[in-house]
Amino acid sequence: MDATAVTDTGTGTGTGTPTGAEAPATADRDRTDLTLLVVEDDPAGALAVPELLDAAGASGTRIRIRTARNLTEAERLLTDDVHCVLVDLSLPAPRGASEDPLAPLRHVLRLAPRHAVLALAPSADPELAAEAVRVGAQDHLFREELDGRLLSRAIRYAVERKRNDAAKVKLAESRLRAQENARLERGLLPTPLLDGSDLAFAASYRPGRSRALLGGDFYDVVRTPDGTVHAMIGDVCGHGPDEAALGVELRIAWRALTFAGLCGDELLSTLQQVLEHERESEEIFATLCTVDIAPDGRRAGLCLAGHPAPLVAQRGGTARLLPYEDGGPALGLLPRARWPRRQVELGGAWSLLLYTDGLIEGRTAGPGSPRLGQDGMVGMINRQLAGGLHGEALLESAMAEARALNGGELTDDVALLALERGGARG
Repeated sequence: MDATAVTDTGTGTGTGTPTGAEAPATADRDRTDLTLLVVEDDPAGALAVPELLDAAGASGTRIRIRTARNLTEAERLLTDDVHCVLVDLSLPAPRGASEDPLAPLRHVLRLAPRHAVLALAPSADPELAAEAVRVGAQDHLFREELDGRLLSRAIRYAVERKRNDAAKVKLAESRLRAQENARLERGLLPTPLLDGSDLAFAASYRPGRSRALLGGDFYDVVRTPDGTVHAMIGDVCGHGPDEAALGVELRIAWRALTFAGLCGDELLSTLQQVLEHERESEEIFATLCTVDIAPDGRRAGLCLAGHPAPLVAQRGGTARLLPYEDGGPALGLLPRARWPRRQVELGGAWSLLLYTDGLIEGRTAGPGSPRLGQDGMVGMINRQLAGGLHGEALLESAMAEARALNGGELTDDVALLALERGGARG
């Protein structure tokens, strides 16, 4: 048979007595069961759906039938396990509805937005049948032309069409959300404010989350009216969307506080208050490195809050780590911590590289696959510098080599920021 009909007249239990012989249990496992709710105003039962389906032929689909004599009864029987609803358009309109001949269908469509719906119309009114499809039914059937094969095929096609429509809607919603998130994340990425500075700036950012634009790492660079260039890079523990949002909040707060004249310990103490107020749990912390470069570009103040020290390379020299012995703890770990500001000499022409630990925590191809670490990173950067790379080319090459050494994508967020003065490798 094309479809084995199982009747369930108004009980809402989903069980019933098969109208034909039961198929073997092994065959049942291969069938796709569907439940049809028939809503028709015919006390004599002239629309013999079970008999129609029993006479349809063989296809392996078992269709369970529920019947409702009015819309109130249909609402009670319309449970989540119903796949398709067959609505007789000759049903009386719901109480209080207009004389619209499609009022019963519209009522069912409101009740069953996730179900496939078939409209049953008289063959003498093809316009009504076509309008039923236009308002939301998956298909229409003519009562006088109905047979088992047609009904069985219409049920299965309507269910698949509804599933396909629902998948398209979800895909469109997913794409819209992705586009909105991408626009939001692009808008949250920093725009360096370096007007009037002779420093060259470059940055590279790679979030650890799949298909994300932002991670828990954050950075920023601004020039204040006195000519000082302030640079910052940080890392919120973890790399999910909540950490990304917190990183954006800290970056924006840092920029505002920097323009307000805060620096060093005072700035970091205030940022810690922001972190403590905005984080979801006391286990969340953030590391931070701030550098404020004097207007003449020859010296800088350095503050480290649990963050790895930057690299500096003078003209003609190799890269080295700036001092890190006087750093303070990460933000959010100790309530009354202090972060000393250390003065460092940069010289006349230099390159300065700030980075997050996602770069140095990648693996290498050596015995036991050790971490790249800071020493490995210094050697890697020196190879890039020896090759004449600088700015964006240096950062992209360093990121590519770190991934190659790791044997694939780095699992943590990675941010790199480079500032150069006077053609350090010139």
